[in-house]
Amino acid sequence: MVIIDGKKIRDNFLIEIKSQVKELKYVPLLCDITVGQDKLSNLYAKLKLKFAEQVGIKSKIINFREGVTTEELILKIEELNKKPNMAGIIVQLPLPGYIDKEKVLNSISRELDVDCLCKENSEAFYKGQGDFIFPTAKACIFILDEIGIDLTKKKIVVMGNGKLVGRPVTYLLEKRGYFVENITKENTYTQADIKSADVIISATGQANLITKDKVKEGAIIIDAGTSEENGSIKGDVDFDNVLGLASFITPSPGGVGPVTVAMLLLNVLQSAKKNGR
Repeated sequence: MVIIDGKKIRDNFLIEIKSQVKELKYVPLLCDITVGQDKLSNLYAKLKLKFAEQVGIKSKIINFREGVTTEELILKIEELNKKPNMAGIIVQLPLPGYIDKEKVLNSISRELDVDCLCKENSEAFYKGQGDFIFPTAKACIFILDEIGIDLTKKKIVVMGNGKLVGRPVTYLLEKRGYFVENITKENTYTQADIKSADVIISATGQANLITKDKVKEGAIIIDAGTSEENGSIKGDVDFDNVLGLASFITPSPGGVGPVTVAMLLLNVLQSAKKNGR
């Protein structure tokens, strides 16, 4: 059994990203827009920007009060789109329900949409033409590649079909010709459907969804889900109890999350190289 150290993977990437940022003729800028004081959103924003600063990318969190309008957010994003040296704009999700999320995300310039969430980038991604890959989905694929096991004849189950992880990671795996079963709240499935999986990638945000009785011995477990429980971050996997069954497993926190940060910064670097001004 191997516990995959996402922080180690991230730190190795950061060394290379920092080296390439130094070669740029300008200091790239990354902005993260947050709304309100959601604990998890603000934590994630601070972590991303902390590591951006470490590699030489100037970073800034722009926090709006609860009650900000859709129009006010779009106005700020349009201003940031034109800012010199801008290499990435992130809108921290989830947004309050009264905000038109799609309008806000679609106002980000395609070249600066490093989370790949605007309609134009998302559609291009699913046509195999996009400049960016969804960072968390890219992190899951990279971790599987690092494990180095041939998945051609393996059954892969993806839990959840969200825009950030479930749907894009399913697409990327199917594009490689792998057998993938996507399980969501909307489709009918049994515990046996999960337990027969050689690989489980879970991204539902439901703490301890994947329990010991749902895991086949020797399975590879990629936990890409996060939720808050009693003030601490939890993954989708009942880690302590599943640990003895899995051949490879990512902890949460400390697994997929750190690798996601690295993939996001790779997108920012890609934008900086292409859009230097």
